[in-house]
Amino acid sequence: MKLIAGLGNPDTKYQFTRHNAGFMLLDYMKYKLGFDFKFESKFNGEIAKTNISGESVIFLKPHTYMNLSGNALIAVMNFYKIQPKDILIAYDDISLHLGTLRFRAKGSDGGHNGIKSIIKVLGGNTTFDRLKIGIGPQPPIPSEAFVLQNFTEEQLKELKPALGKAADALEFYLKNGIISTQSRFNG
Repeated sequence: MKLIAGLGNPDTKYQFTRHNAGFMLLDYMKYKLGFDFKFESKFNGEIAKTNISGESVIFLKPHTYMNLSGNALIAVMNFYKIQPKDILIAYDDISLHLGTLRFRAKGSDGGHNGIKSIIKVLGGNTTFDRLKIGIGPQPPIPSEAFVLQNFTEEQLKELKPALGKAADALEFYLKNGIISTQSRFNG
């Protein structure tokens, strides 16, 4: 069983902000694959369960807000007995240009508060997979302000094909693993 979490903030006022790139990807997957999310209070998040290429997959959109994303993730992990090696986190990255995708097998939090929260609840374990979705470049304003701004219409048009590519990449990842996915989709 795999757990794919997309990070973001749950209120509708955040729906099209840069920080919600992870949520946007999971919503894209929902429409592409035809599944529905359901809010589960015991996880404090929306989950969807489906099967992709013979692999059972749980998709998670935490409702804990970005800085506490790990709380929802650990609740799902504990309930379904999922190990960090079976997790992929999709989230925004200000250091990558808009629409750029980058898969990583492990690493630091890179200054991202959602990833920082996840690493904390995992007791410092950083061996989960990641899909970074580029939202940059960042103008000369504080990061906190930049990530909470809405994408412009033009940026959303540019982001949509990247989300389609990311959805294809996630399906490939579930069949082929992180190394093959990095070789094919990073760059």
